Amino acid sequence: MFLSGGGEVGAMMRTQDWSESPLGHPRTWPQALRTVVGLMLNSGFPMFVAWGEELGFLYNDAYRDILGDKHPRALGRRFHDIWSEIWDDIKPLIDRALNGEATYVDRLLLVMNRHGYDEPTWFTFSYSPVPDEHGVVQGMHCACVEVTEQVLAEKYRNEENERFRALFEQAPGIMAVLRGPEHVFELTNQSYLQLVGHRQIVGKPARDALPEVTGQGFFELLDRVYHSGEPFVGHALPLRVQIEPDGPLVERFVDFVYQPIRDVNGAVSGIFVEGSDVTQRKQVEDELRAANRQKDQFLAMLAHELRNPLAPIMTAAQLLKVGTLDNKSIANASEIIVRQASHMTDLVNDLLDVSRVTRGLVTLEKEELDLNVIVSAAVEQVRPLVDARRHSLTLQLSGRSAHVIGDRTRLVQVISNILNNAAKYTAPGGSILLSVTVDEQRVHVAVRDNGVGIAPDILPYIFDLFTQAERTPDRSQGGLGIGLALVKSLVVLHGGTVRADSPGLGRGSEFCICLPRLASLDAAADDDGAGGVQVPGALRVMVVDDNVDAAQMLAALLEVQGHAVCVEYDAKGALEGARRERPDVLLLDIGLPDMDGYELARALRKQPESAQATLVALTGYGQSQDRKEAEQAGFDHYLVKPADMGQVNEVLAEAARARGR
Repeated sequence: MFLSGGGEVGAMMRTQDWSESPLGHPRTWPQALRTVVGLMLNSGFPMFVAWGEELGFLYNDAYRDILGDKHPRALGRRFHDIWSEIWDDIKPLIDRALNGEATYVDRLLLVMNRHGYDEPTWFTFSYSPVPDEHGVVQGMHCACVEVTEQVLAEKYRNEENERFRALFEQAPGIMAVLRGPEHVFELTNQSYLQLVGHRQIVGKPARDALPEVTGQGFFELLDRVYHSGEPFVGHALPLRVQIEPDGPLVERFVDFVYQPIRDVNGAVSGIFVEGSDVTQRKQVEDELRAANRQKDQFLAMLAHELRNPLAPIMTAAQLLKVGTLDNKSIANASEIIVRQASHMTDLVNDLLDVSRVTRGLVTLEKEELDLNVIVSAAVEQVRPLVDARRHSLTLQLSGRSAHVIGDRTRLVQVISNILNNAAKYTAPGGSILLSVTVDEQRVHVAVRDNGVGIAPDILPYIFDLFTQAERTPDRSQGGLGIGLALVKSLVVLHGGTVRADSPGLGRGSEFCICLPRLASLDAAADDDGAGGVQVPGALRVMVVDDNVDAAQMLAALLEVQGHAVCVEYDAKGALEGARRERPDVLLLDIGLPDMDGYELARALRKQPESAQATLVALTGYGQSQDRKEAEQAGFDHYLVKPADMGQVNEVLAEAARARGR
């Protein structure tokens, strides 16, 4: 009998009440249906048969899981009543089968309700027409398999792959997958494209995609990893790539791993590239190493500079300890100790200054200042060194007021530091030019020399702490090399800038300081085109000094204040100039080459053109006898060099009042 066997469903068919089924009792089933049912019941593959006008539904044991809660009530019922929720999806396929056309569908999505709720399912199945013994199609047969788990698993894998791809794309490190012995780019992320320049490289062999990398060793490493199967790890290796089309090669540094990819047989099929652009880190590390070297050099220099004064101090102390020295030797040893201790104090003060400035512990005592006056004070400080090295110092002071807001002591320190460097690093007999220029918003102070110059590789770092150009083996210039770092810090505190320029070693250098100019200026003192009209209180002043630089500097300062100034360098020129210019005030140096200042004063008093002039002695001698001799010679005032400009201005103001100006 065709219903023999068939498992649980076969047993059900044998005992089923078929009175309500559109199929009727199995005894009435046509032979074609019996044959298909017999084959179906004994198959382990999920199958069903739908027969007759109402498509009565029969299935086997393997189909029960597909029915879910619809089993066992589905046996013998109408196809439409069983699968009404998916009828619209499958009805066209059923019609085709009933019309004699077999159909096959792969992974069809069907939303079934077989467990009390709607759920998406996927099926692969075929619908085949089933004819009766006369060849007329009376039903359809279905062999099917549910692939829901496979589809969901594949969907999950795809989603995971997309997530991984997104992570791959967004990863901060460089990533790429290369396939085959030609290392064809299969995948790259944005970081990799950013490293090599955004160009189309996927699908291209590495040597074609990055031709400029040829000869840098990277392709050879890829070949070695592919053929050996051994990974390679690189640390901070230089890579030169063309970021822009037709642009220059740009050097980057990369950490990376070349990891071989193996197929199912264990053979290398590609290479996974992973790494990071460490250019910035490499630069920081290089800078830290350089800073560490500079620190070591500085400490060695500091030890050297401190040992230098310690040696004579210890020697002098040991001599004093012996106790057999005469008075002259004791005085000499004591002087050595004082002088060298003073030198050590200056070194320590420099260090403390730099430390306080760099930590922001310096408070500026700001006031309105004329940079022409500040320059004068700085020159006076450096003058002994300039004279000792026989330099020619030329001053070009501004004819306009150069007023700024600043700390007098600190600005003198800044300019004297730069002048000190110019004097130290210029061979004896060299030339130094100091100029002050003014524009509408800034005051510029420039110091130019024809000394040793600055190497191009040192120039960008000349103002950095612990940075110093090469020095001679004997270190004859001395010092700690921190002066320029201090200069920059102090200038910045004044809201200014400082820069250094040099054509190169042996070709001199120039340092320029730029400070904000004070807006509230005396318009009359700043008028360059006044046609010789003097401001109130202005005088005709003659400066007489055989020191050309000192005379010119003092004259320039007086001119800035509105006075009409002429300069003479000896007594003869002063007498002739006085007859010609009829000055109101004469500032006379005592130590003139052709006659001393006392004799010149007496001669001036005898000339009618200068008999009533105010005579001011300006000298390095300050003993009471010198003052008395000046008074006897006819001087009205006696000032000791270096004269304070405040004292000079008081003398000039008194002379102006005496003349009703």
